[in-house]
Amino acid sequence: MGESCLDSCDISMKVFESIFERSLCGQPLNQSEVAALLATPPGKPLEDLFAVARAFRERSFGNHVFIYGFIYFSTYCQNYCNFCLYRQCNQSAPRYRKPIEDILDVAKALEDDGAHLLDLTMGEDRFYTQNDGERLLDLVARVREAVAVPLMISPGVINAELLRATAEQGLDWYACYQETFNKRLFSRLRKGQDFHSRLKAKVQAMQAGFLLEEGLLVGVGESSADIGAAIEAMRNLQASQVRAMTFRPQRGTPMANWQAPDSLDELRLIATLRLCFPDKLIPASLDVDGLDGLRARLNAGANVVTSVIPPRHGLAGVSRARVDIEDSQRTVSSVTPVIKGLGLKIAPILTYQQWIKKEKRRFFRQDQTDFRSAQLG
Repeated sequence: MGESCLDSCDISMKVFESIFERSLCGQPLNQSEVAALLATPPGKPLEDLFAVARAFRERSFGNHVFIYGFIYFSTYCQNYCNFCLYRQCNQSAPRYRKPIEDILDVAKALEDDGAHLLDLTMGEDRFYTQNDGERLLDLVARVREAVAVPLMISPGVINAELLRATAEQGLDWYACYQETFNKRLFSRLRKGQDFHSRLKAKVQAMQAGFLLEEGLLVGVGESSADIGAAIEAMRNLQASQVRAMTFRPQRGTPMANWQAPDSLDELRLIATLRLCFPDKLIPASLDVDGLDGLRARLNAGANVVTSVIPPRHGLAGVSRARVDIEDSQRTVSSVTPVIKGLGLKIAPILTYQQWIKKEKRRFFRQDQTDFRSAQLG
């Protein structure tokens, strides 16, 4: 896994204008156009790309930004992902399973602080999925009873029956990241996992009634062609939220000595995703560069601030397990000045709930065989 992150490609203003016009008309960009955007040089060309991405965001969402609270309630995992701090055999990872009362306290605190959604995340922890997922379903039911805001579940790959039972608890979102749609790279990143099984879980989640969040990991050996193929795959999946996150080397993992990528590639990808998915949600994660990286990600076209974590609860992040958490830099109050400083504002809770309802109406009135046949062939 020693390939360069992105292919280089010259881009002219004429090419830019053609791409922007096609995107504005709702025409899907081809792989060469995606490659051109991903290779946008620093300086005025890149600022122009970000400006267009922000214009696309404003066209669909105005100046509204949404806030996601993050509750990593179990850091145990059965998998051996080479990139992940929480791979099963890594003794450097902080391990815990939070008691239900602690989870409820955090959920209520995040709701009171103004989070639009709570992301309930765990590793692929058999403790919660054995016995037909009784423990996971009980946890979800307790949280659903305690708070009124929408909920996302990020449990890794779980079976169709448990997905349906979880959706019936009133959850709106299923997050499960492929990280790459290059099958060979996937097999190196997600050691021992099946590419198609992971895709299948997402299709089954959508059949159960979930909206889908899909995501890519940036800087792990992918090419611009890989990213172009991934964007097409996410479009076929009809993901309602698309994420890009820069890889950060993790201690105790096979990729601990991997050269840390420049976050600029993530910013280019966020802007490219905005042009490809103008009316979808695109996160600006606090989990990579903390509060310091938020402004740049919003400036590139993101419209969701994710991984808000309250201090003094012993919770961890994913990419940067401890960054900014206990310093109270990953709270709603800490991100608000950054949002306002960009001329944006935190949306009313009702606005987010209405967006979810609209997105579900749009998706679930369509023939779901479209995305099933596109991704499981």
